[in-house]
Amino acid sequence: MKNKSLARRLIIKGATLFRRATAPFRSLPDFIIIGVQRGGTTSLYNYLVEHPNIIPSVVKEVHFFDLNYFRGINWYRSHFPLNASKKGGKVTGEASPYYIFHPHAAKRISKLLPNVKLIVMLRNPVSRAYSHYWHEVKNKVETLSFEEAIEKEKERLEGELEKMMQDENYNSFNYQHFSYLARGIYVEQLRRWFSLFPRSNFLIIRSEDFYSNPEKILHEVEDFLGIPRWSPESYKVFNRGKYPPMREETKKKLKELFKPYNEELYKLLNRNMGWD
Repeated sequence: MKNKSLARRLIIKGATLFRRATAPFRSLPDFIIIGVQRGGTTSLYNYLVEHPNIIPSVVKEVHFFDLNYFRGINWYRSHFPLNASKKGGKVTGEASPYYIFHPHAAKRISKLLPNVKLIVMLRNPVSRAYSHYWHEVKNKVETLSFEEAIEKEKERLEGELEKMMQDENYNSFNYQHFSYLARGIYVEQLRRWFSLFPRSNFLIIRSEDFYSNPEKILHEVEDFLGIPRWSPESYKVFNRGKYPPMREETKKKLKELFKPYNEELYKLLNRNMGWD
């Protein structure tokens, strides 16, 4: 067993070294799923990478433009296929759902990939926040109750965005993990992205539509990417969370909290997402 484990580690190390050595000859992504976390990005990405015209990145979440930017462009390129392998209309991409919320990701992507196609999945911010919370509980990051966590969110995030703006290499643990409510204010995030990219670069997906009819949404994504329509053998749901229902009084409170932001979002998109 030890010999097999050692051999496996050596193979992985060798593959990593090869990818890095050949990085200048590798493609940059044609598309990026930029968010949102707990919005169905894992399922959508897993369906896409089965498509015969899509070559996946080495990992789904490369996290270059948020957590690993200091590693440089060749490190990023090493996660994608060789240019020579992208014949016959093939495309490649990744999905890092923290990008949409990270204060520097949009600017960094616009400088390197001004023509990249950006896929955004937006889920009802109330249910997204609750799913995010239980995800952190599952990963043993969160110890408070949901009500305590949202009550303390402002305190936990206090000053973190300012630190990130002052030092682009500062990664805030709290900003990434405890931003249950802040991540649901989509209108503020999208305004930043829309200021840097033309609207034609974006495909905005309502997560609830994806959950109810994944084939229809997948075909919309394929059309957006300019690849033939195709369907996987099954629409297995990936990364589904299991948790108790939210308290009704908490749900009512959060609906009221998000209502004005949702209304602004609907105006920005000229589309009613039906969350109210």
